Amino acid sequence: MAYSQHIREEELKNKVAIDFFQSFDTTQILGNIDFCVAIPSKQPQLFETEYLLWAEAKKGNKASIEESFVQLIITIGKARTFEHHLPPRFLGAFDTDKIAFIPYNDVLEVFYQNDFNWNVTPSDHSTKEFKLILSKVKEILNSDVLIYNYTRDKKDLERFIKRNFIVGKTGVTKIRISKNNFVSIYQKWLLEVKPTIDVNWELAKKNGIIDADFYLADILSEHNVSLREKLFVLLRESYYELDRKTNDLGLFTSSKASFTDEQKAHAQFWNRYNRPPKREYWDYIVERRDLLVTPDVRERKGSFFTPQKWVELSQQYLAEELGENWQDEYYIWDCAAGTGNLLNGLTNKYNIWASTLDKADVDIMKERAKNGSANLLEEHIFQFDFLNDPFDKLPLKLREIISQEESRKKLVIYINPPYAEAGNSKQLSGIGKNKTNVAISHNTYKKYINKIGIAGRELFAQFFMRIYDEIPSSVLAEFSTLKILQAPNFRDFRKIFRAKLGRIFLVPADTFDNVKGSFPIGFHIWRLDKQEEFTNTFCDVYDSKGNFIGHKYLEANDNSKTLTDWIISTRNRPGEKIIGFNYSAANDIQHNNYNRIETSKDILPSPRGSFVTSHNLIESSIYIAVRKVVNQSWLNDRDQYLYPNNEWIQDPIFQNDCLAFTIFNNNIQSRHGINHWIPFKEDEVGARDCFKSHFMTDYISGRNRPNEENSLFASAESTNDTLEFSKEAIDVFDAGRALWRYYHSQPDSNPDASLYEIRLYFQGTKLLKNGKVQMKSDSNDETYMTLIRNLRDKLKILASKIEPKVYEYGFLKK
Repeated sequence: MAYSQHIREEELKNKVAIDFFQSFDTTQILGNIDFCVAIPSKQPQLFETEYLLWAEAKKGNKASIEESFVQLIITIGKARTFEHHLPPRFLGAFDTDKIAFIPYNDVLEVFYQNDFNWNVTPSDHSTKEFKLILSKVKEILNSDVLIYNYTRDKKDLERFIKRNFIVGKTGVTKIRISKNNFVSIYQKWLLEVKPTIDVNWELAKKNGIIDADFYLADILSEHNVSLREKLFVLLRESYYELDRKTNDLGLFTSSKASFTDEQKAHAQFWNRYNRPPKREYWDYIVERRDLLVTPDVRERKGSFFTPQKWVELSQQYLAEELGENWQDEYYIWDCAAGTGNLLNGLTNKYNIWASTLDKADVDIMKERAKNGSANLLEEHIFQFDFLNDPFDKLPLKLREIISQEESRKKLVIYINPPYAEAGNSKQLSGIGKNKTNVAISHNTYKKYINKIGIAGRELFAQFFMRIYDEIPSSVLAEFSTLKILQAPNFRDFRKIFRAKLGRIFLVPADTFDNVKGSFPIGFHIWRLDKQEEFTNTFCDVYDSKGNFIGHKYLEANDNSKTLTDWIISTRNRPGEKIIGFNYSAANDIQHNNYNRIETSKDILPSPRGSFVTSHNLIESSIYIAVRKVVNQSWLNDRDQYLYPNNEWIQDPIFQNDCLAFTIFNNNIQSRHGINHWIPFKEDEVGARDCFKSHFMTDYISGRNRPNEENSLFASAESTNDTLEFSKEAIDVFDAGRALWRYYHSQPDSNPDASLYEIRLYFQGTKLLKNGKVQMKSDSNDETYMTLIRNLRDKLKILASKIEPKVYEYGFLKK
């Protein structure tokens, strides 16, 4: 069953998945790991996905199995994948001839070695890091690796998979507890384990007993027995022991706390983690007992609240970017702290400062610091208007750090700034509050507006610009929309804000409190000491549940022309017949619904765009089609449409398919002018009278198309021939014809009715609460509903045929 040596890697992975792992879930994507095998689940995962195999795939059969394993190990170690997901039973490597396995436990310690640089390219086999890993695992691979040839060892391979790839198979490795994740694990423990411990927590708290002591007893244990006797609470297999002392009779006494569910939740929770942590972390964890307190984060109305899961994830990325000990080696200042929830989970309060505009927020943070629910020093919490106040008002120690270049290099500005546009008190994105309501009143705005242009009218850009200019060489770690990377209005900003972008991840905006929009929020780590203009990057992407789902390519496109530039180049010239108006909105996907073809420019309150004529009908149809066939999602919402390459000119089927799609996707209404968009003749649809315009049928048949020398773009198709359409487009015409025919069978049909007016006829309107009239979404006429659904289904099929060409011809970039 050896596969062809010439197939591509993706095809090889698909074939291996189907031939050998069909009973499992092979659809999971974990960062840059080539191939994953997981236990399938028809129900939502209660905990982490259980993985059985992470593997490296290589096309052909020339790659070294040993080097493939090393590449996989570096890929995993670089992303610290085992800290985000339960590690698998096996690591693997395969090519077109063979597949190899090694137990994950055999190489586990490699991932925890000290003083190793994981930030190397895994595919570069020449680095000293690659060679070091190879030397460490070579002996293990030689002694423990299992290799199967697809053809010769097919039965043995199938037997191996059957015996070892089993749900709940013993020996599956678990997440290691470290100094970077023990606080995050505690947050999960509070939700899942604490409620099952039979303790009156309010009464216990009054006596100095806190839940953190029970958590410490858990993590510093093995086989459910605490390993340190000096802990205040000890885990004794099936119960906790505390308040141990000698009474007046010289007898030893203690109190016990049992579980209310026979320890079921406790067992299920700790099955996911490897206890105890490495011994070198024990003292640190015990000494930082003060970090382990129930969160007491209060959300003031309108203040910016960052979800805990993204706080934890951002701190993981900071550790990956700056090193495991970054919290001890760097200073941290949140200059837009609100009530301080972004700082939850940080460990070294002596290196942390928090400031905010509102005194009420300052008071809340100080109270949290005082009662132990925030790991902050009261002296490091202060009121400060970052967009107006001079740095003279900063605490002395922080001011000294900012004033010295070497210490600034060790300062992390860690923020989730307010987001609002100038002159608009509304929270446009829903993430934060425009606390002054007038962004242009700030001193920072006045200082930098001439440098960064329109971008300066947004509060978060003002924060970033002051940090960049007045705290140079620092590290900026921030949450914001992708405008800073993609928006055309930020071109001037990107020219001035020259910093190296490090790690970045994207999450859905609606996971933040009070956000309703469907767009991405990014966490960016900027190195301000490295002068570099942003051009492009790959981002890690997480879904709303915090699952890693892949990567996203982002590009600034500052030196590229836009789709708007392209459609403007097709604008009408004197003497051309006008058949509609192409209303053009902004160039990103989020504005796709605003782009449409109307009967007349005059019906629009603020028209901008181009007239549609016989000379640019194809180009106008392409413009509408490429903006409508791509489904908008939270992830692609800010992607920019660009000036295409010229390959579309030699693709008449693509052009004509776009025309067919646009004929059935427009806002043409005969009540506003002559309808030139009827794609049928009267006898085809049984019209009761002649149409006022036969433009579209004439155009399609070749009678009304301009000569090539008058066209703006050379066409590969003769102007005298009937346009040739794909089968998918023909199906759309057939579905549309049936709908038109049914409409014209109605006694009061309008011969010149457009598709919009046909829909309006059958669906009717409704009055909204705001007084506006809107077309209903359906109709009581079952025949009509069948016909309109069929048309929409055919349009979806046509759209799926057009969509790949949108990327191939450069209208969008993947």
